[in-house]
Amino acid sequence: MCKNNCNCISDILKVIFLLQKNADREDDCIESCDRPTLGQFPCVYFNTRPVMLYTCMSNGTDAWSAPTTRTANPDTYSQVFRVEKINDCCATFRVLISNEDGTYTSTDSFFTMNLECICSIRCLGDTFVENI
Repeated sequence: MCKNNCNCISDILKVIFLLQKNADREDDCIESCDRPTLGQFPCVYFNTRPVMLYTCMSNGTDAWSAPTTRTANPDTYSQVFRVEKINDCCATFRVLISNEDGTYTSTDSFFTMNLECICSIRCLGDTFVENI
């Protein structure tokens, strides 16, 4: 059993969760003087910062994987996740499927992990995931 202090991992995941929760919506991208963002149009929307998790038990060398479906005998696993909820030293993640074109597909597969068992995370490029 891992006995690490989960604060640094938890703090990072909380930031990611808040960024995702407050992600710009399409309505925020009206080309007007009072628009909430700077930059060129058309707007680029991101609602997810995908992460990979590395557990203490793997010594941070092998990424955690989870099934992409909720069936009893899943066919495929993924190592890419979206933070869905943070509660103290526990986090709930949604499993994402990596597509060949570099995008991600949302699944209905979730898991909750004790953050004391995560020794590192790897953030992937911000992206837009449909059906979140």
